[in-house]
Amino acid sequence: MGRTASQYPWVIVPTYNEASNILDIVEAIRKAVPAATVLVVDDSSPDGTADLVESLSKGDQFVRVLRRPGKAGLGAAYRAGFREALSAGATALVEIDADFSHDPAVMPRLLDGLDDGAGLAIGSRYISGGSSEGLSALRLLISRLGNRYASIMLGIDVRDATAGFRAYEADALKMIDLDQVRADGYGFQVEMAYLVSQLGFRIIEVPITFHDRRAGSSKMSSDIVIEAMMLCTIWGISRRVPWLRQGSRQDRLIDHLEKLIRRSS
Repeated sequence: MGRTASQYPWVIVPTYNEASNILDIVEAIRKAVPAATVLVVDDSSPDGTADLVESLSKGDQFVRVLRRPGKAGLGAAYRAGFREALSAGATALVEIDADFSHDPAVMPRLLDGLDDGAGLAIGSRYISGGSSEGLSALRLLISRLGNRYASIMLGIDVRDATAGFRAYEADALKMIDLDQVRADGYGFQVEMAYLVSQLGFRIIEVPITFHDRRAGSSKMSSDIVIEAMMLCTIWGISRRVPWLRQGSRQDRLIDHLEKLIRRSS
């Protein structure tokens, strides 16, 4: 019998100033999936998040911390975590937020989806049985419209492509050149789902209840939303206009628009 995706999972937890949550979320992850290695990727949090995890790791070989020199964004944190996990032989890689907006108890269901042959299992708010609690009507509307737009532009049958609670089968991630992944924030999640779909892997969605963060402050900004919409638009146009995919035209256009976004922010 060959190995399964759930045999040696790694759970990647990106953090910046999550000292109020980090020990509890690591404990909850370890309880939900005892076989998992928990890798906290910390962007030099001034509140000592990484120090707390390092102290915990001294008594638990399944807890690790990756310290990064500065705050470089969600996408960069996940890419760094993916590389470390894959190099250590991970069979599945799970993304989860540190703020308890995602329930760690759902992780076994995501891993079961990978064991059943999916390349990506997404914890979805927008399929039957899923919901978002504590979010304002405006924030919920923006999220739903953004996901619908991404689905149409990219031709992917995913209701919650921006979801940050998901599990990848390791072989699917190995086929993606992480150095070429452009986006951050919501856009990173959409881009990764798009790339997995383009490679021909099956994507499934598992219903979850999304909770507003229990403690700390949100890292979401208008720039992240604008970036995601801009990237979806360019990728969607490129699907229909082969000329834009030739050479480095698409990348140059993205570079130009990102500079404009940074100047206006």
